[in-house]
Amino acid sequence: MFKKISSLLLFFTIIPGTYSFAATNQDLTPVINSIDMAWMMLGAFLVFFMHAGFAMVETGFTRSKNALNILMKNMMTISIAAVLYFLIGFGLMFGDTLFGLIGTSGFVLQGQTDQIGFFVFQAMFAATCATIISGSVAERMKLSSYLLLTLFMTGIIYPVVGHWIWGGGWLAELGFVDFAGSSVVHLTGAVGGLITVLVLGPRIGKYSKGKVNVIPGHSIPIGALGVFILWFGWFGFNGGSTLAADTSLVPSVIATTLLSASSGVVASALYSYIKFNRIDATLTLNAALAGLVGITAGTADVSPIGAIIIGLIAGIILVEVVQLLDRVLKIDDPVGAITVHGICGIWGTIAVGLFSVEQGLLYTGNAELLGIQAVGVASVILWTALATGIALFIVTRFGTIRVPKDEEVAGLDFSEHGSSAYEATNSIYNENLEAHSEFGVGLLHRLDGIDHRKTKPTS
Repeated sequence: MFKKISSLLLFFTIIPGTYSFAATNQDLTPVINSIDMAWMMLGAFLVFFMHAGFAMVETGFTRSKNALNILMKNMMTISIAAVLYFLIGFGLMFGDTLFGLIGTSGFVLQGQTDQIGFFVFQAMFAATCATIISGSVAERMKLSSYLLLTLFMTGIIYPVVGHWIWGGGWLAELGFVDFAGSSVVHLTGAVGGLITVLVLGPRIGKYSKGKVNVIPGHSIPIGALGVFILWFGWFGFNGGSTLAADTSLVPSVIATTLLSASSGVVASALYSYIKFNRIDATLTLNAALAGLVGITAGTADVSPIGAIIIGLIAGIILVEVVQLLDRVLKIDDPVGAITVHGICGIWGTIAVGLFSVEQGLLYTGNAELLGIQAVGVASVILWTALATGIALFIVTRFGTIRVPKDEEVAGLDFSEHGSSAYEATNSIYNENLEAHSEFGVGLLHRLDGIDHRKTKPTS
């Protein structure tokens, strides 16, 4: 009797459990899809927040008289990019391919309503590409001209590169690897910035009588805050690019992202100390971004040791190339964006061909992927330079893209927006200027980096 009762109890315990387990297995797909979508949306939120970081870095590393203009550029960039990428960019990037060159469907998400979450994530990347240009051209480009260039970058230039690599285009067919955008996002934005800087020329007072003058940023703490925000957001930039909460991939991506950024900081701090006998603050801060850009292409393909090496080399590259551009080539890039996003983007893309665990030269002895990566880098540079040049040619038909000299000297905040980011600064200046106070003029000099003692006051 006892055995019969025990058997019945066991039966009624196991069968419902087995049924429940089977039913749960059948219902797991919607749950997994929900978790994957939540992870991708979290990545999109973090990349959106990165734009606060870009705004802070650019504002802190430039002069106070242009802070409001920089904030408006960054705010307008992400807003324009979201709308234009929805209308045109997403279709060009992920639509049905035409000879592997451009997408031809999915404009306004027509027939792609199931991809709306993916669109949101990718729109943040499009805006990131465009905002890189903002840092390069800071303090001397008209806002209207910058916004027109943003239209070209987010509507055509960036989506074409994205289609080649992420949208099933010809580079994807070759086997080109760029997991989260060292080339697609960062190199594209940096080349666009470089071409624009060459057209604009340097800021007034940057180069005079064969001398390279330092124009210090007005708030390194604000710049540092921006770097920390960008570093934090980068975990979504790279981690969200898995497009799924894959437990076998996400932790590795986050780890390599962390290690490369950290290694970039360490390398730049030590190298700048050796080179200049001091740890340079702005270079060390930018080195975190250099390491992040460097690992972005290969974050899912390299080992933690590989990530450390990539970051260390990126940190050294940063110090040398910033000096090369600034002092030798006399390319005025106020925040170092061309080096951070461009040169380190090239390094990061090429590094995949060396350090990829499955295909890299150092692991397999096969240089095929390395060659493909080089072809991809060259193609992105050529297309972006040519397309940006054409875009600037069109924009300059409407007038000069640079603000007048007197507006640049006074600052873009008042000329472009009729206001100021720091009202206290202008109050101190005006009060002391009227009283002819040497202290007041000297104080303003320290605040905005312009020596007003050598500038005739205007009424």
